[in-house]
Amino acid sequence: MREGAVVAKASSVKDVAALAHVSLGTVSNVLNRPERVSPATRAKVEQAMRDLGFVRNESARQLRAGRSRTLAYVLLDARNPFFTDVAQGAELAAESAGLSLFLCHSDNRASREGDYLAHLVEQRVQGILVTPVDPNAAVLDDVRRNGTPLVIVDRTRDDDQFCSVAVDDVLGGRLAVEHLVEAGHTRVAFIGGPETIGQVRDRLAGAREAWVAAGLPEDQLVVVGTEALTVAEGRSAGERVMGIASSRRPTAAFCANDLLALGLLQQLSTAGLTVPGDLAIVGYDDIEYAAAAAVPLTSVRQPRQELGRRAAELVLDEAEDPDHRHQQVVFTPELVARRSTRG
Repeated sequence: MREGAVVAKASSVKDVAALAHVSLGTVSNVLNRPERVSPATRAKVEQAMRDLGFVRNESARQLRAGRSRTLAYVLLDARNPFFTDVAQGAELAAESAGLSLFLCHSDNRASREGDYLAHLVEQRVQGILVTPVDPNAAVLDDVRRNGTPLVIVDRTRDDDQFCSVAVDDVLGGRLAVEHLVEAGHTRVAFIGGPETIGQVRDRLAGAREAWVAAGLPEDQLVVVGTEALTVAEGRSAGERVMGIASSRRPTAAFCANDLLALGLLQQLSTAGLTVPGDLAIVGYDDIEYAAAAAVPLTSVRQPRQELGRRAAELVLDEAEDPDHRHQQVVFTPELVARRSTRG
């Protein structure tokens, strides 16, 4: 700062009242209960605020109220469009309630998730949405004990101590493999992992149910594990699938999410193979990029924005209704068939 420079002092409510020639109570009403103030007086106070460059101290107001005008969503992976679509649905619900939505990226790290949750409780947010690393983690119980409403998103939990919103991923896995079996495929790869992720386990379980129901040999549903649900891991899985002898190589693949499917598609294209001629592909989530891919991807669609919207509605209900009862909402997925399986 330049020596001798004058730092402008922020205008206060008292300054506004003095300039508008009204009481402090009138200014407070204009800020918080404008319907109690006549239009002429309100206009005079608002003009004084503009003249002074007055900005209300929202932090102080929230401190007096005991909670902020915000919700927060602790999402697992901000690089995955699935989660940003969920966040968009939550944001729309928050906006309708006159609230803001903060996004926090845990990066699939339990320690980072815990730090965010503790910080949000300290900030007195009205409610928290979280896609947790572990839905049964004790840190979630700590949030509830501290009195902050919390809803689990895209995960389920072993008890009914929280509201949750999720999709029936076992059904989704069945839909994907039933589609491939109906198309005549008898050797299919399931690509996904790690299996510590509940959705991966459920989608694989559904795939196996469909495979058994079709009466196909168990060893012809090949599991190709991945370390993460990313495009790069999809490319790596593609290399491994192509390394299988042609007599045993799967003719189709069901990927645990669309990012894996997009990486697999890239790898096949680089190798000069065709989709679905050499390998049919089904993804999961039906993110925007699935339909826009070089070969539009067949995918199991999740109602992404609806997940976020419903989660936000549940957390607001818990924050406002003393008779709130926890709900475990499960949405039904649907398969959207495109060129990657139809040719």
